[in-house]
Amino acid sequence: MPYNEVTGILTDIGTEELAHMEMICAIVHQLTKNLSVEAIEKFGFDKYYVDHTLALWPQAASGAPWTATYFQSKGDPITDLHEDMAAEQKARTTYDNILRLVKDPEVCDPIRFLREREIVHYQRFGEALRIVQDNLNSKNFYAFNPEFDTHGNCGCK
Repeated sequence: MPYNEVTGILTDIGTEELAHMEMICAIVHQLTKNLSVEAIEKFGFDKYYVDHTLALWPQAASGAPWTATYFQSKGDPITDLHEDMAAEQKARTTYDNILRLVKDPEVCDPIRFLREREIVHYQRFGEALRIVQDNLNSKNFYAFNPEFDTHGNCGCK
């Protein structure tokens, strides 16, 4: 990121997102740590159990394991910040859906907190986007990548 203020925003959000993952893992661990074999089979957890026992293995609700292909990075601040904002909205929607399905307050309360933080992150990414846009050459707004091209010269003649 070519602007220090935006780098700081991204570092803050990234650090907090790691804590979010830790919270989700703690919730899943608490919900699964004492499952009996019968409960594992009854609730459809058996295929997961065969591969991971009750260890935490990040995956989508559909069973697809987590992969870095879930997010994009182009090296262009405008493109990447829009991708970040979209990811925050997707996470918020996921939390909304969890809250529609789950009624246990020990799960819902931290999920509500995480949902609120996704909204804040969306706003912070928007702030970062505004900083990037304010620093771009207004005559060349989308024609060059300030992270890569210097002085607005994208090599086009």
